[in-house]
Amino acid sequence: MPFTPHQLPGETSMTLSVDTSRITAGRRTDTYLAMRSLQGGRTVYSTRVPLLDLDKILPVPDPSQPDPDNRKVDPRHAKSFGDYVSTHSAWVAPTLLARDNGGCNFHPLESSDGKVGYLDIPWSTGTVGALTTIDGQHRILGTRLRLRQLTEEITKCDRDLSRARSGDRATKLEAKLAELREALSRLEHEAIGLDIYVEPDSVLARQMFVDVADNAKGISTALRARFDGSKIANRTLDRVLDHALLKGRVDLEQDRMTRNNINLIGAKHVADLTKAVAVGVGGKMTSRRESELTDEAVVEGVHAFLDCITEAFGDLADVAEGRLSAVDLRSRSLLGSVGMLRVLAGTFHALRAKEVADDDITAFFATLSPHMAAPVSDAGIWRQSETRSDFEPEASAPVMRTQNLVHLVNVVTSWFPEVP
Repeated sequence: MPFTPHQLPGETSMTLSVDTSRITAGRRTDTYLAMRSLQGGRTVYSTRVPLLDLDKILPVPDPSQPDPDNRKVDPRHAKSFGDYVSTHSAWVAPTLLARDNGGCNFHPLESSDGKVGYLDIPWSTGTVGALTTIDGQHRILGTRLRLRQLTEEITKCDRDLSRARSGDRATKLEAKLAELREALSRLEHEAIGLDIYVEPDSVLARQMFVDVADNAKGISTALRARFDGSKIANRTLDRVLDHALLKGRVDLEQDRMTRNNINLIGAKHVADLTKAVAVGVGGKMTSRRESELTDEAVVEGVHAFLDCITEAFGDLADVAEGRLSAVDLRSRSLLGSVGMLRVLAGTFHALRAKEVADDDITAFFATLSPHMAAPVSDAGIWRQSETRSDFEPEASAPVMRTQNLVHLVNVVTSWFPEVP
């Protein structure tokens, strides 16, 4: 619009052309390119939002004050997402879902048939008609926490660098500052999907949250064991499954082994056995420990354990040779329980740590073979004073609490070289 300033005496008159569309002062919205569609009878706007903008247009959840229309936020889970995005350059995350009760304005582009246009989204604070979150609270909070942490660390590192006197310290701080700035710069250029559902009715909006929660099928631990390659116990799964005892006998979908499941164990349980052989039943597979292990060494250790128990226990040899089904094994032997297999794996780890040879461990396990009948009896070794708390009466498996499994491993290991 033309603008004529106040003319002072002796000055030449002039007219300025000002593009007021570029003036954002007083505006409490941001504009995004979006697609408009229908889903379930509702208008849905689909767009991509820079990570830096999330806390501007979506409310940042407060773990201490849950949204009455949403679930309580777990701060640890939120932080883990922020750390994941920050440390994995190839991160992936599903689209966020939000509700618009009338605050958004859509301006369709010409020749787009009303399907593509500019979407004005109100800011999340101090604005009438701000969006509310249907799904994605942890992603929003986690991103906010990580961006704020990086900003604070950069400020502190920059301040420390200005005070540094020694060359070595200054060099280290410069390297750290460059690393932090690079991490922040990457996040500043990345975005996440956002679907905004137009729903003015607050009751129906609550139902949307329930419907999303009810229809979302969470990933089972078995599927995580198959596809999550960030953990060595999962990454080595396919090679571990090549062993004769497991091949074709592992449930790749279910986490729980029911009595009539035709498989011996599940993929999750194979990962549990792998961890037990590598670090013990109660051991933690930390990032540092993972970095010290190689995939080849882990696979070798698990196969050595499986060789050991297949040779030591006739029932498992029969399963490996196809002479005995997993269902029949569970009906008559403790070896059909995941818990007992984990105890044996933990014992194998403990004895190897004492530099006991694999052949000697096999011979020791063979002395346990006569005591593997299920259910356990009060006269047997598993219901005596040392292990009584680890087996319920007439049980076909040990108590699965970690503390019980660890205790049982310690007792069985103390019996080496033969069962008393």
